[in-house]
Amino acid sequence: MIKISIPFVLINFKTYAEATGKRAVELARKVEKISLETGVCMGVAPQFADIAPVANAVSISVFAQHIDPIMPGNSTGHVLAESILENGAIGTLINHSERRLKLADIDAAIARAREIGLVSVVCTNNPSVSASAAALNPDILAIEPPELIGTGISVSKAKPDVVADTVKLVRNVNKKVTIICGAGITTGEDVIAALKLGTKGVLVASGVVKAKYPDKVLWEFAKAITKAEKES
Repeated sequence: MIKISIPFVLINFKTYAEATGKRAVELARKVEKISLETGVCMGVAPQFADIAPVANAVSISVFAQHIDPIMPGNSTGHVLAESILENGAIGTLINHSERRLKLADIDAAIARAREIGLVSVVCTNNPSVSASAAALNPDILAIEPPELIGTGISVSKAKPDVVADTVKLVRNVNKKVTIICGAGITTGEDVIAALKLGTKGVLVASGVVKAKYPDKVLWEFAKAITKAEKES
């Protein structure tokens, strides 16, 4: 299985037309190229129908955007963890702000992911929820205030206290979970700010997917991470 290293950049394709079908594969190849050339670990989270084509086309990590906490059986219309794994994903987002779950379901989804070897990335919206989610032992926790998602205003700059408080509270509960942050990440400066606040990477969507030149944005992210690592 593909291994994730930190700092980590995860690009969520959401349901953007720019990252649907063949365009999902094209964008994933751009992400792969920059990841391989810079040595910065990057992954992508395409739509369910695009997981297999993307996973077959690239060597970087591929994530699902969601799984349901179900077992194989009669759950028509739900997303089974095993189907995600068998189609080439190595992990999944859980509880994204656009696919919110109850705490009990987050717990069950993390357990299902762990049971079959998927990496769990649990999204949270504030420090207290982050601490509660951290207690469930996900692999990665992504703090994303929903009011900043898609705005181009990064959480690491607009609400640095949210990130700093999250890191502090989460570390009191779980010292092992990897913390990343998202919402409005669009520049290398945003990435550096996120790392300085104690996170180990970023979760980004429109800042890359809807950029006129996604390659340029990804290069900027990679350069920022390389610079931050040299200075640390």
